[in-house]
Amino acid sequence: MTKTTGDVRWVAEQSGQIIQEVERAIVGKQQVLAQIMAALLAGGHVLMEDYPGLAKTLIANSFASALGMTFRRIQFTPDLLPGDITGGYIYDRAQDRFVLRQGPIFANLILADEINRASPRTQSALLEAMQEYQVTLEGETMKLPQPFIVIATQNPIEYEGTFPLPEAQLDRFIVKLSVGYPSPEEEQEVLRRRRARMQDDFDLNPVIDAHGLLDMRQVIETVHVDPDLERYIVEMTGKTRTHHQVAVGASPRGALALLKLSRAWAAMHGRAYVLPDDVKIFVKPALIHRLILEPDLWTAPQAADRVLSEVLQSVAVPVIQ
Repeated sequence: MTKTTGDVRWVAEQSGQIIQEVERAIVGKQQVLAQIMAALLAGGHVLMEDYPGLAKTLIANSFASALGMTFRRIQFTPDLLPGDITGGYIYDRAQDRFVLRQGPIFANLILADEINRASPRTQSALLEAMQEYQVTLEGETMKLPQPFIVIATQNPIEYEGTFPLPEAQLDRFIVKLSVGYPSPEEEQEVLRRRRARMQDDFDLNPVIDAHGLLDMRQVIETVHVDPDLERYIVEMTGKTRTHHQVAVGASPRGALALLKLSRAWAAMHGRAYVLPDDVKIFVKPALIHRLILEPDLWTAPQAADRVLSEVLQSVAVPVIQ
């Protein structure tokens, strides 16, 4: 199938092939992989919070390979400095001048591993890059490669020696996802594949390249959203601001995230229009990290999840003709 302008069928076909290629390395987790694919099509960054050993790094690496993009992994530690991410100017004796040495952030897809282990000063070095798609070194502004995507990970159980991400930076992630443990059958399949492969590494083939992903994003912009659905999104985010257990609700950036994700999800399923279910599937991934709950709920497990479940039930679903 050849791509034509506004051809959502092409986006659906390409997305399916990308996910299928990633599934050569990742067993199960179809829903998580599809949601990450939607986030990449929507032009957002992804935060994955889960326990160690659940393939968060492998997922990021696999998507980079399937998308044919440059990939860099940054292991965040307390002693990591902003210059270790962005790079800087160093003196070159041979040329007798200062030359720019670009840091690992100059790549299409960045894995920010254990992002909450770095100091706030280093975390803030990502803010400009994630929002403005540029970095500033010695007063000079340099554009980052396009597309530019950050997939960050953090461990939900280790708090010693960590620095929680500020709300301003959390808001830059379009979704927050959890991978979860595999089922016994899926875990056995992981073992079977490793035994058959006879090596740890995976050899994945690129389905598209960076320009291909940008073309897919352009098609997403043609997906129709009914005004009633826009109102549905606005009411949903508005309910988070008035909920009695929420101190600070989702910002308009959260509503924009829902809009972009639902359009990407519709195109991935071959539709040029958004349905209410396309919105509902992303309410929790797109908004859960944008809520600040009342202090007495800070230690309550799954509290934000329950709040969003109540919000979903309280907003009337529009009937789209």
